[in-house]
Amino acid sequence: MAMTDPLGDMLTRIRNGQQAKKDSVLSPASKLRANVLEVLQREGYIRGYSEDASGKHPALRIELKYFEGEPAIKYLARVSKPGRRVYSGSKELPNVRGGLGITIVSTPKGVLSDAEARTENVGGEVLAEVF
Repeated sequence: MAMTDPLGDMLTRIRNGQQAKKDSVLSPASKLRANVLEVLQREGYIRGYSEDASGKHPALRIELKYFEGEPAIKYLARVSKPGRRVYSGSKELPNVRGGLGITIVSTPKGVLSDAEARTENVGGEVLAEVF
């Protein structure tokens, strides 16, 4: 059976891995997933990620981050879903928890956080919210 929301699947794997106190989780590799992980790493929500070619298909090994035993990511949710796409202009990008969190946006200039998108003055598809 084909997966309808690969990005949502990766976010769920991260949530489940942190709830189970795992050091790392595996997710099938794709460019979009790698770009989203790059934003999460830049913003300090994960320790890092790497390509893992040990299996039959390429995968991404995501190193989860904890602070004093608690996950660095308190909330991680998909905003734009396959059944309902959500787009936003640069001026209307949502603030997560009054600026304490980030919104991950797919723009013509690549996958960016909301602050980077505002700086670049570009809008796009709102992929996920994190804090």
